[in-house]
Amino acid sequence: MSSEEYLKRNADLINEVAKERGLGEIIKPETDDKSMKEKVAETIAKLEQGIQEIFDSDKYKEYLNTMSKFHNYSINNVLLINQQKPEATLVAGFNSWVNNFDRHVKKGEKGIKIIAPAPYTIKKQQPIIDMKTGNPILNCDGTPKTTEVEVKIPAFKVTSVFDISQTYGKELPTLGVNELTGNVDHAKDFIESLKKTTSVPIVFGETHGDSKGFYSPTENSITIKDGMSDAQTIKTMIHEIAHSKLHNPEAMKEEGIQKSKGVIEQEAESVAYVVCQHFGIDTSDYSFAYIAGWAEGKETDELKKSLETIRDTAGEMINRVEGNLRAIEHDREASIEAEKGNIPMEAPVNGDFFLSNELNGKEPEKLMKDAEIKEEVDKNPQISDKSERKSIKAKLSEKKKEVERNKKEKSINKNKTKGEER
Repeated sequence: MSSEEYLKRNADLINEVAKERGLGEIIKPETDDKSMKEKVAETIAKLEQGIQEIFDSDKYKEYLNTMSKFHNYSINNVLLINQQKPEATLVAGFNSWVNNFDRHVKKGEKGIKIIAPAPYTIKKQQPIIDMKTGNPILNCDGTPKTTEVEVKIPAFKVTSVFDISQTYGKELPTLGVNELTGNVDHAKDFIESLKKTTSVPIVFGETHGDSKGFYSPTENSITIKDGMSDAQTIKTMIHEIAHSKLHNPEAMKEEGIQKSKGVIEQEAESVAYVVCQHFGIDTSDYSFAYIAGWAEGKETDELKKSLETIRDTAGEMINRVEGNLRAIEHDREASIEAEKGNIPMEAPVNGDFFLSNELNGKEPEKLMKDAEIKEEVDKNPQISDKSERKSIKAKLSEKKKEVERNKKEKSINKNKTKGEER
């Protein structure tokens, strides 16, 4: 890789290091008519338009008709459902699944216990009231005339409901595709770069029901369903990372933030759409329908209220992903050059580069001294590979010894020259 290509690819990092050394901006950025915030805002505008089009479609009406058959549970029941089956999305009673949706509960499935109304009626004698006077009508003996009426007595009972993941049968109408398909160029690098954008560990494995991924605040981890397409995997990772950044329950409580489940899902999926769109991964069919499904009405007011949160979070993730992708690519190219025996510059370490003396002719020690590099390496929590750390320190130690030897030789030669002059 030529010096010009190196400088261009790592301009942001080089300028940052140079600024720390008091050298000012080394590489001027290419002119760009639009800022990141403007680009993200434009993408969100496309998102809003796409959601509105779904709201206006006949498919959305069919979807609402189906959703209207699901009972709206009280806050207490929502809490009970969440405690027993946090991944639940659509719940109904055993008979309701059969009669309303032509679906059946799978054998052996354990029901989710909730509290359901169970009123009963009793018969009792009630005084007959004169509609004109509002007074009871009396018998000849002065006692009130009565009539038998049925009175409903409020009561409750414990009953069971089942999530859709516990049933089989006729498919429910959906607003978009159930899962994204398609390969993504350099998907492995993209996934690796996403992992580096968050401190929350990401693992691949089994998920609950139809869930493609989930963020667990209690375990401080993100789980992504294994075996999905590149596009679905990347989109889901971004969605769950957004949850970890924006919707940690304890952090929200400390900041006094309250958001409905719908708003939380809108924000996470909007961030996923914007970031994916930036990198050329089209999730429109999935994201538009997903957000519309969580919307409380046929307006995108909640989405607009969250605009700043979505824009800032998406912009930060885009910058981090781009930086990590550059670091991964640079690592690969440096490794190839090393195998060829042609090493034009020191190998990079997780995006923290040893700068060469090709930077505008400035000496490398003016940008970053060896001792300072070593200090940065020791402090960098991302460098977890012990052999990698050992290799870096060995290189620095050897380089330091070489500098000392050169100084010693210069000193000897200088003294020798002085002796000959005398």
